[in-house]
This record gives sequence, C-alpha cells and structure tokens, in this order.
Amino acid sequence: MMDSLTILLTAVGLAMDAFAVSLSSGLTLRCPNCRNASRIAGAFGCFQAVMPVIGWYIGRGFKPLIEGVDHWVAFGLLGLVGIKMIVDALHPEHERYARDPLDTRVLLVLALATSIDALAVGLSFAMLDGSIVLPVIIIGAVTFGMSFAGVMAGGRFGHLLGRRAEVVGGLILIGIGTRILVEHLR
Repeated sequence: MMDSLTILLTAVGLAMDAFAVSLSSGLTLRCPNCRNASRIAGAFGCFQAVMPVIGWYIGRGFKPLIEGVDHWVAFGLLGLVGIKMIVDALHPEHERYARDPLDTRVLLVLALATSIDALAVGLSFAMLDGSIVLPVIIIGAVTFGMSFAGVMAGGRFGHLLGRRAEVVGGLILIGIGTRILVEHLR
C-alpha cells in the first residue's frame, strides 16, 4: 500500500507531461480562458485517471506470476517511465502540439499521448497491495488542476518553463521507484 505522500508525488510526476503540453497549448491559443482550459484539463485528467486503472487490471492478472520480484517490476516501470519523460523533454524535435489543441481529434491524441505513462504506473500499482481508487482520484484531480493552470499560464509565461516540468516529473517517478525498491529490500 502506498502512503498519501507517495500517491501525491506520483500524481504530480505523471501530471508534469500534461502540464508541459498544457503550457504549450496555452501558448498556441489566442486568448486562453476558463472554458478552453477546462476542456483541455478535463481531457488530460480523465485519460490520466483511466489509464492507471487499465494498467492495474492488466497487472493484477500477472501479479501471481511475479510476486517474488514485484518490487523490481515497480522500480523498473517507474524508472523507465521517468527516463522516457526526461529523454522526451530533452529532445525538443519531438513536438507534440503543433496543431490546435481545442480540435477534438488533436485533444484526444494529446490526452492519450500524455497518459501512456500512467498505464505503466498502473501496472506498478498492481504489484503493491492496495486499492487503485484513491490513487486514480488523486492522479485525475492533480492532472486536471495542473493542466488547467498550465493552459492559463501558457499564454503568459509558458515559454519560460517549457519542458523543464517534464524533467522534474521524470525525476520524481524515478525517485518513487527507487524508494519502493529500497523499502522492499530491507
């Protein structure tokens, strides 16, 4: 079972990708407003909440097969997701938001792309004993809030933060994976 602080830090780490894309979305909108920010944040928050559930159900099926090394699996998945986020942030040629973020198809692709990491985190949650309900609620709410703030701030100073948010999110997830491993090896 994960403690509340770990769940919150995981949520913040996962939301950093959506936050960075939200900042960029805010930059591309002529005049970001609450309606547009809510639409983008709602899509990101919903996808970030649903993907861990899918991963958790998949992971629960495999748990009996890997119980002896579940802490290594959680460490590996969180580490890989964190490294992927950092690598993606450091390679700006992988622009993901060149089109109108309010176009439904573009928004769905952005929401899916930023939530794939949450699927892997859901797999790692399955290796821990506990319910997925509270983590999912927190992940969805934190992602919504950070994405909303990202869109609104993007029009003002999104160019200053940019991809640094994704690097921080990656480092947080690597740290949580390391913590899970160390606690199980004691």
